[in-house]
Amino acid sequence: MLAAAGWQLRVVAGDAPARIGMRTGDRVIGLVDLRALTAEQVAPLARLLEAHSELPLIALDGSGAVEQHPALERILTRCSERLVSPVNAQQLAQALAACERTRADTAGDIDRLVGASPAMLEVRATVHRYARVDLPVLITGETGTGKELAARALHDLSARRWRPFVAVNCGALSPTLVQSELFGHERGAFTGANARRMGLFETGNGGTVFLDEIGDLPADAQTSLLRVLQEGSLERVGSNQSVHVDVRVLAATHVDLEQAVEQGRFRQDLYYRLDVLRLDMPPLRVRGDDIELLARRVLEEFREHNQVRARGFDADARRALREHAWPGNVRELLNRVRRAAVVSEQELIRPADLHLADPTLQPAICLDDRREHAERQAVLDALRACGYNVSECARRLRVSRVTVYRLCRKHRLQLQALR
Repeated sequence: MLAAAGWQLRVVAGDAPARIGMRTGDRVIGLVDLRALTAEQVAPLARLLEAHSELPLIALDGSGAVEQHPALERILTRCSERLVSPVNAQQLAQALAACERTRADTAGDIDRLVGASPAMLEVRATVHRYARVDLPVLITGETGTGKELAARALHDLSARRWRPFVAVNCGALSPTLVQSELFGHERGAFTGANARRMGLFETGNGGTVFLDEIGDLPADAQTSLLRVLQEGSLERVGSNQSVHVDVRVLAATHVDLEQAVEQGRFRQDLYYRLDVLRLDMPPLRVRGDDIELLARRVLEEFREHNQVRARGFDADARRALREHAWPGNVRELLNRVRRAAVVSEQELIRPADLHLADPTLQPAICLDDRREHAERQAVLDALRACGYNVSECARRLRVSRVTVYRLCRKHRLQLQALR
């Protein structure tokens, strides 16, 4: 069956000296046969597999005699699927095909961090370095810089790549249900809890949990998260029984967590647990030629799935792309290019299609406009620096709280949206 599907089978005994190698282009998947495994064979097998952390694995169900062996638990955590004996040939073929598809899908994830600028080359090198160690990573950067993309690359390059990747936007969770969503609940724990439910941490057991906008996590959930990081355990809402979980936690934020700690909005001990390794995502405006490279990549990918006339950018559009400040970073570029591809009536996209000013036109300098812009930017910078606390913002600007609210209305700064 394996030969008919194009596979070659090589048998390696876990307790005998062996090396697993491959020629260029070979696809290698490990079938870990646990059906007749003895307790003495577990540790050598674990050492062999640990020496090949990049190898995707599928387990063939064991006898259960060594189920509680710690090394066996580590092996099973590595396996993307566990097949029950007697093995069904069709089931095995499907498992191998699924494993190969997953491997092909994840192999290029690091390449999605597009760019040849020094800032992005440093990001890529750091991702490779951090992926090899099983420690928390705090990913920082402005909104739209690709923090979740970096988190997925960290997961897909790690030994946990065949286990779940669970992404959670902490800011989107209901404050009343955040504990249940993250850590689960027991039946009857609260009104509407009609059955036991596993939380996202249990769902991601053995893999990676990515907590986006970690600064928005409520205080009680911060305490529970600290326990997961310190002890590797959690308690479902309505239970006093500990549940062991093995997850790598990646967290992202666009706010200053150190300042949030000083203001009492974020636990200091949790901050230190999360900030073991730090990955800073650079804003698009400092990435030079990466801007045009990204724009071309976005347009090419959009053309693959949509029939549009646009196939490139004219010289003025390329200049406008380079000179724009990109406050929304890569997310803004993505939206502008896709929209321009649809509305453009010519093969080359122009600045107007991107809703960007033509850099060849020299606008008249208006002093009032410059003052308005400077005032708006000053208010925005002060709000960001103090975590959008209006009282603190007023003290920094040396004005009243009423004035801060008035300036926000004047410059159309919506506090709820900014937070």
